[in-house]
Amino acid sequence: MLDKETKQNLEQYLALIESPIVFSVSLDTSENSQKLAEFTKEISEMSPKISWEKKELMRTPSFSISPLGKESGIIFAGIPLGHEFASFLLALLQISGRAPKISESLSLKIKQIKQKLHFDSYVSLTCHNCPDVVQALNILAVLNPNITHTMIEGGMFQKEIDDKQIMAVPTVFLNGEEFSSGRMTIEQIVEKITGPLVEEELFEKTPYDVLVVGGGPAASSAAIYAARKGIRTGIVADSFGGQVVETLGIENMIGTPYTEGPKLMQQVENHVRSYPIDIMINQEAVSLNKEQDFINIGLANGISLQAKTAIIATGAHWRSINVPGEKEFKNKGIAYCPHCDGPLFKGKEIAVIGGGNSGVEAAIDLAGLAKHVYVLEFLPELKADQILQDKLVSLANVTVIKHAATKEISGTNQVESLSYIDRRTMEMHTLAVSGVFILVGLLPNTDWLDGTIEMNPRNEIVTEKNGATNIPGVFAAGDCTDSPYKQIIVSMGSGATAALGAFDYLMHT
Repeated sequence: MLDKETKQNLEQYLALIESPIVFSVSLDTSENSQKLAEFTKEISEMSPKISWEKKELMRTPSFSISPLGKESGIIFAGIPLGHEFASFLLALLQISGRAPKISESLSLKIKQIKQKLHFDSYVSLTCHNCPDVVQALNILAVLNPNITHTMIEGGMFQKEIDDKQIMAVPTVFLNGEEFSSGRMTIEQIVEKITGPLVEEELFEKTPYDVLVVGGGPAASSAAIYAARKGIRTGIVADSFGGQVVETLGIENMIGTPYTEGPKLMQQVENHVRSYPIDIMINQEAVSLNKEQDFINIGLANGISLQAKTAIIATGAHWRSINVPGEKEFKNKGIAYCPHCDGPLFKGKEIAVIGGGNSGVEAAIDLAGLAKHVYVLEFLPELKADQILQDKLVSLANVTVIKHAATKEISGTNQVESLSYIDRRTMEMHTLAVSGVFILVGLLPNTDWLDGTIEMNPRNEIVTEKNGATNIPGVFAAGDCTDSPYKQIIVSMGSGATAALGAFDYLMHT
């Protein structure tokens, strides 16, 4: 089942297993069971520290990974290939005794959870956000015997997906009730279980030379450039990655012909962590003000951090279309990530709203899965690059509808139709669709700065050539600014520029 290159890479991980583990495999006579048996046997035969046994589990086909003679509480219902192969490898190492890479305070918080918790995470193997959640829940199960976790691959357990009306991944159930949908960090998961995580050391932070707010490419670049100047640098963010982790294929990163968003931002995070940067994750900035020589960044937990200079790099989020049904059917047919949620709409009729690069790329990808794809563009022409438009019109199961103003998304428990007005004739039309993917651009994450910093009519922070804002000592970078080009490489460059601007400011004040 595994190709030669995959097996060679796997051998390196298997050599790191610290103590014996066992695959307990639940099988029947189905083709899926045969494939899962082949997968687990092939891997167990590659290491003397892995044994294989048959065992009846709640779901078939599935398998658990446990220390020899113990139960780990980690089960894979499905074959963890694709993006979940990394989750499988980490589970092997952690169950064998290798400590998860999380802070001591977070590890202690997990170990102190007393209640019995069983998580079911429903995933797609093409979803690049799902591994974050799967790996986080596996860590909880590794560290705390009161916690168990089953990863369920939606394609292999389609009936469960349909019965639970799951139309977005990852979707997590806790003790049988829906717990979350979408990407979450381990800190966010633990906070949802235990309540706010207020780290005591946050109260004792001394002022920074540079404090970066954000966790995307602009923020990471700014933090690295500041730290390289040898000045005290901090970075505060809800999570690492930003919008880039929602991007699958990246082909315009100079020097790297192809990479994927999650992989790129994992490399960026590792780069940030290689410097003496004070990293504060799972923290939301809610206010900014300047008092005398210091800038104060207020956090949602009530703590305020001080810095001589600050760099705002909070990025952007997907724009809503603000029509009836959009909020009501979010994750019930309304989706924003074709790579994550596309497989859930296999063989169905769906709509993509947006004719820019993101929308057309999504339509092309979805056309390989869906019965039919409708692309709705508000303007008279698509805005995507011509090469993408040419590909789109070559697909027989795609219909492009221009001059389309979406008016309502309707259904009962999930999306059943979309209504739009033809802006030329003003006639109302209705499409019978099971899903609607909305890709109409981004909005800057600047609401928390309203009234405190100069912004343009689009709520983008106005910056000078060096990243400076109208507040002395406050700089900004990336998609939250008035930069005309929202590109990863542009954001990284503007982050570096803002850090150098902040350093110059410190040298002259």
